[in-house]
Amino acid sequence: MQDVSGILKEGFLVKRGHIVHNWKARWFVLLQDKLLYYKPDGGRKEPSPKGMIILDGCTITCPCLEYENRPLVIKLKTKTNTEYFLESCSREERDSWALDITGAIHAGHPVQVQQLHRMKNSFKLPSNISLDHIVDKMHDNSNGIKLIPNMEQGNTYKESFTGSALVDWLISSNFVASRFEAVTLASMLMEENFTKPVGARSTEAMRNGDLAEQFLDDSTALYTFAESYKRKLSSREELHLHILELSGTIVKQGYLVKQGHKRKNWKVRRFVLRADPAFLHYYDPTKEENRPVGGFSLRGCLVSALEDNGVPTGVKGNVQGNLFKIITKNDTHYYIQASSKAERAQWIEAIKRLT
Repeated sequence: MQDVSGILKEGFLVKRGHIVHNWKARWFVLLQDKLLYYKPDGGRKEPSPKGMIILDGCTITCPCLEYENRPLVIKLKTKTNTEYFLESCSREERDSWALDITGAIHAGHPVQVQQLHRMKNSFKLPSNISLDHIVDKMHDNSNGIKLIPNMEQGNTYKESFTGSALVDWLISSNFVASRFEAVTLASMLMEENFTKPVGARSTEAMRNGDLAEQFLDDSTALYTFAESYKRKLSSREELHLHILELSGTIVKQGYLVKQGHKRKNWKVRRFVLRADPAFLHYYDPTKEENRPVGGFSLRGCLVSALEDNGVPTGVKGNVQGNLFKIITKNDTHYYIQASSKAERAQWIEAIKRLT
């Protein structure tokens, strides 16, 4: 069995398979010189790692924009040119993993790590504004960004806008105070797959630029809305079904392990907690479509920790502890495992505030 002393970070990530390119949740353990990953067995991780990524000579790409429907992916490329794609549950968690992995790769080069820290902390979106909100405003017929035909090297891009036009619009709409902040915000919109580069100049910048230089404040760099956002707008059935319950502000999200209602097996799910209205939704992180596989209103819910000594009634299978239970207003029981006592306490506290 692997020695896992000196753990720098651990938690669930969703990994792309090497041979069959499907996505599976794995438990990752970051050590100083390697990244181990384990297959979850019920609520526990298997005792021996399923694989290992040697970090010496590794390069990291974050954000990795190779998967249109997976904007939270990090790419690791080893010294032997093996590529690993790892997806996190949120932008903050992705950046935290990227920072810690970069720290391990460049342990002997603290200047590079400091630069990454500075970049990540250079601009924070106000908590009351979401990227969805900004993109909705961009689509506004009267005050949104103007989509016009733009030409580059003989090609016409019908519904596009220039990098400088988006920067100007973000400033005039009071989302940011400076062009530097606008470029950072525009980069976020591109990272999260709301917008995408079109044409050689902007595509090249995205491919070769570092985190601070992927979006160009330039009248010759062209961008448009990403297909996934157009699909999101056009999916009327999903809009009607979820528009109210998915309209709340996200207050917490993360990977937790949930017991199934019918088969009683344990699966890793991405949980998203929203306020106004208060809902808890869960998603299958291995699937492409970003729609919940379940969820419920928190009004009238009861949430409580379950003792770790013995297996509580209603719980089946291989569990590691850190369990909590949510009982909905209509008496549906949800059994959920966190990865630590501290994480369980944070989730219980956040849910209690909304019940």
